[in-house]
Amino acid sequence: MTTRFVTNSIRGAAVGALLLLSPLVLGCTDLTEVPKSSATPDNFFRTQEEVLGGLAGVYAQMRSTLTGYGDYYNVIEVSSDEIVVPTRGQDWKDDGRWLELDGHTWSPISPAGLTDLNGAWNTPWTGIARANVLLEALDKVDLDGAFETTVRAELRSLRAFYFYLLQDVFGGVPLATDSKVEPRARATRQEVFDFIRTELTEARADLPATWPAAFSGRFTRGGADAILASLYNNAGVFTKDDGISATAYNSCTTVTIGAGTACDSAIAAADRILNSGVYTLATDWRDNFVSTNDQSPENILVVKLVPQADLGFRMFQATLHYNQFNPTPWNGFSSLADVYNQFDTADERIQSFLVGPQVNLETGLPVNDRQGNPLNFSVSIADVTAANEREGARIGKWVYDPNHSGPDNGNDWAFFRLAEIMLIKAEALNAQTPGSGAALTIVNTLRERAFNPDQPLAAIDNAAILRERLFELVFEGKRRQDLIRFGQFDDAWTFKPSSAAFRVLMPIPQTQLDANPLLTQNTGY
Repeated sequence: MTTRFVTNSIRGAAVGALLLLSPLVLGCTDLTEVPKSSATPDNFFRTQEEVLGGLAGVYAQMRSTLTGYGDYYNVIEVSSDEIVVPTRGQDWKDDGRWLELDGHTWSPISPAGLTDLNGAWNTPWTGIARANVLLEALDKVDLDGAFETTVRAELRSLRAFYFYLLQDVFGGVPLATDSKVEPRARATRQEVFDFIRTELTEARADLPATWPAAFSGRFTRGGADAILASLYNNAGVFTKDDGISATAYNSCTTVTIGAGTACDSAIAAADRILNSGVYTLATDWRDNFVSTNDQSPENILVVKLVPQADLGFRMFQATLHYNQFNPTPWNGFSSLADVYNQFDTADERIQSFLVGPQVNLETGLPVNDRQGNPLNFSVSIADVTAANEREGARIGKWVYDPNHSGPDNGNDWAFFRLAEIMLIKAEALNAQTPGSGAALTIVNTLRERAFNPDQPLAAIDNAAILRERLFELVFEGKRRQDLIRFGQFDDAWTFKPSSAAFRVLMPIPQTQLDANPLLTQNTGY
């Protein structure tokens, strides 16, 4: 039997047992009740098939939290300047939660805090809980040695990745590495950083360099190195619970790792990927976003998606106009003119946006709005609290799947791809040596793919690197990190005044504080 690693978290006996065995409480939403089941780690996960089913349940949380309209994605993108969710009549009003994220007015008890932030907390914790249960079960079974070694490395990498997401949003969190159901105090962000670093460094040696196509989406050494490269690149932020400057660049030069700086470690991790012989840039930038993007040579850490119910890519539903797709999209996620206007019209990456006259994606024919007028997306939005259905550039980076099943498309979600690793290396090089010629060469390699004729930069600095990350990675879930790292997350942009520096960390949702008396709130909330 081949286990598909897009398996729904409630599909199959093994995954069903895993749900019962791993109460979703390591996020401390319920400390009093443990679901009862005759299946336990002592009498389940006895075969490779059962273990692979359990492993699929751990991978499933990546789909729930990372991909477009996932829990983590919504929080980090809508709180940045890349995505705004206007209220259009009664559409997207949702108790004001989207406008809270847009305007940085969230709190532990607000609609965004109790909905979106709670989801961004619970979904990674579910993945951690499932990983812990399965790791403990592996201690009690006798499986093929090579198989078990690889699965352990995958589980440790997945668990470390979920901790990476949690500390990115909330800072220090409890370091739960067993399946005990009990209150846990927060570790410091530095302690979580060190745990992630150690886990990935140790696990990567037991991960394969590649997987056969049938198992694409499973962790590789490149995936571990990509997380490490990002971890080190963000070390100036990721090692601090408080004292993160909202106005000064938190460079990787400010953190010591071993005998060098975090910049040295970021470059080393990036070089392991760049020199592996596994990854190359796609010749056509757009190949990374089509429905067959599983074939892109850039993919490093990917969420595997398929055009099946609840297993596919659903970004089109969140952003497209009601008349552009079937089933009817929701006409919500838009971008700001502040972001769109930074793109050069000669840059192929401006195709990440839909502006101007619009067509039905499936037929290619022009479409009208609901009043019968030709649908034409404006770049600007006059009033985010009362937008009409045509206002705002939309997300057009991904190409719909002609074989989609309802809202589910087969586009994979690449959370890390080679272009970003190149940009991480360029940023670290420039942090070490401002104006670095090596960094400029890397950035211009990416620009050469995007421009025809080529428009290379003549010089490089922090501002240029931040812009190039926007041009290459817009809507891919990286902008909030970038704005924080470059000291611009508290800046004013359209519909958002300057915000307080403490908002670089999100609050722990009040529901989690109520459930776990050992948790403490982030400063400022």
